[in-house]
Amino acid sequence: MKQDTPDWAAYVAQMEQVLALELDETRRAELLTQFSRIAAMAAPLMAFPLDDRLEVAGVYKA
Repeated sequence: MKQDTPDWAAYVAQMEQVLALELDETRRAELLTQFSRIAAMAAPLMAFPLDDRLEVAGVYKA
């Protein structure tokens, strides 16, 4: 399953509205940089193929 690259600028703009924040350009640029880095780090994990019939982990009960 191939996913498109997220539009981080649109995401940050939407979160500014939802959370009622006002970010200056410096903070907005830093957030975009960090989101891009996080996405790059997560890419290998997200690309790892999983079997459709993987067994679900059990639930721990004390």
